[in-house]
Amino acid sequence: MSKQDHVLIVDDDPEIRQLLGEYLRDAGYQTSTACDGKEMHRRLEMNVIDLIVLDVMLPGEDGLSLCRTLRVSSNIPVIMLTARGSLIDRIVGLEIGADDYLPKPFDPRELLVRIKVVLRRAQSFPERARVDEAPHVSFDGWRLDTRARQVLSPDGVVISLGNSDYRVLRLLLQHPNRPLSRDFLLNHVFDKDSTPFDRSIDVCVSRLRQQLTPELIKTVRNEGYMLTSIEVTSEP
Repeated sequence: MSKQDHVLIVDDDPEIRQLLGEYLRDAGYQTSTACDGKEMHRRLEMNVIDLIVLDVMLPGEDGLSLCRTLRVSSNIPVIMLTARGSLIDRIVGLEIGADDYLPKPFDPRELLVRIKVVLRRAQSFPERARVDEAPHVSFDGWRLDTRARQVLSPDGVVISLGNSDYRVLRLLLQHPNRPLSRDFLLNHVFDKDSTPFDRSIDVCVSRLRQQLTPELIKTVRNEGYMLTSIEVTSEP
């Protein structure tokens, strides 16, 4: 873990902000804190943030709305904290773009482990920044808007992508002409391990094939899925 990793803690409870700030600093991280969405945006303007720990129940704009807004223009990893730990709340948080979800009360040691895992996953692709930070990525006549999460067809038709479909396409674009296993895609898109009857990735690929050129995503037997684009280029 690099000591340059900077974690922003967004929580309206001052005791939690102080506790987590001290704990993460002792673990070697640089930390900043914010009590609400407005202060979070100010911190993001002032600092380069590597990960956000974001409480759901905030005054004003709540954490789910803030996470949804972040995902329009940023891929900073987000771990959500909430007193609402039901399955449906976790699904909503992950579907709008959160990288992990931890219900309150929690042990700071567990949060530290999750931070390490999410940061390691976020930094695991040397090509990630090129595709994620570029406003537009072109491939075989198609044009992906990474901020709006939309693709423009060769005929000029705009197609909006769901969060999970966008993540699958993004990973395939990061590794064109290279097969990615279902386990790999499942772990990086949904942050879970594969089970024999889990068809989540297959459903995403099926939707992408319906929205894009079907032949663009090829099934490689015993290996997974592969984007067969001749060339992937980033654009301003």
